[in-house]
Amino acid sequence: MTAFKGVWTRQFWTSMGGEFLAVFFFLIVSLGSTVPLSSFSPPSNAHIAFCFGLSIAIFIHCFGHICEAFLNPAVAMAMICTRKITVAKGFFYILIQCLAATAGAGIIALVTPHDNWPFGLTKVNASISAGQALLVETLISFQLVFTIFASCDQKRKDINVPVPMIIGFSVTIGHLFAIPYTGASMNPARSLGTSIVFSDWHNHWVYWIGPMMGGILAGFIYEYVFCPDPELKIKFQATLRRPDNEDKSVQLTIQPGSTYNKLESAAS
Repeated sequence: MTAFKGVWTRQFWTSMGGEFLAVFFFLIVSLGSTVPLSSFSPPSNAHIAFCFGLSIAIFIHCFGHICEAFLNPAVAMAMICTRKITVAKGFFYILIQCLAATAGAGIIALVTPHDNWPFGLTKVNASISAGQALLVETLISFQLVFTIFASCDQKRKDINVPVPMIIGFSVTIGHLFAIPYTGASMNPARSLGTSIVFSDWHNHWVYWIGPMMGGILAGFIYEYVFCPDPELKIKFQATLRRPDNEDKSVQLTIQPGSTYNKLESAAS
């Protein structure tokens, strides 16, 4: 039950409620920008990209002090793999994000004329293969999660720009680049919501494996290659330099999360 420590508390479920609302309204606002209503010209890629990026920035700012405001299963998985959060907490975050994304997509579908269905689906461009699409999703998810880790690193003292804005711009450039290729998901929950509502599962696996791979890789490279925690590094060095005559039964114990500077919420 150690993995579930801290889960059965009011603070935890308040965080889950905040995460649900953040993803719910993010999907409503961002997916609404993709609807090609017949009385208006179709939305441009730039219009969609900036709507997604600005909405992410706004909702991270609004909910970052209530919950971690990951808003994305790929981000939550990267946090799990770098031991920023527990597996149990990460599982609940991913579950809540998927439920909220489906609800948000359903609300937009409810208020949109059927003539404009489907909309907001992330689809692989017919001129590229699924493998190429997988690489694109991996790359844009890598840059997003790397931006989050770099922007929220408490060891840095040089960040003078609001963190939600930085993350929002990261989402924007990912969309500006990748919309023509894959629809620029970077977020498995976002793709899942529209796939469930419109029952379209073509190449859906790309939008889970790509973002997850990119996110985990970005987290590991930032946390263990470029900017390792100094305390953790010292303990590892001490282990490697252990004298030969030292009792081999004595093992270095590192409690999960004890040596890490806890990642700030994206809004702090």
